[in-house]
Amino acid sequence: MTSPAWQRKEGKNPKGGLNAKGRASAKAQGMNLKPPQPEGGKRKDSFCARMEGMKEKLTSAKTAKDPDSRINKSLRAWKC
Repeated sequence: MTSPAWQRKEGKNPKGGLNAKGRASAKAQGMNLKPPQPEGGKRKDSFCARMEGMKEKLTSAKTAKDPDSRINKSLRAWKC
């Protein structure tokens, strides 16, 4: 059995986060994911605050500075 699309490259957006196929496969497993909200709003504020904290506490210094890391791509996609 293969892993769901959200865990594989085909379900990930090259610019960070998940693409529609990745979100659909996550939803099939009971997750409720929505597309990014770069134009602003409560979800954006919450996401940016949460991810900035993760970037500081849960990643290495090398990953935090790497522009191609998943966390930095995701922050750019959300325009944080």
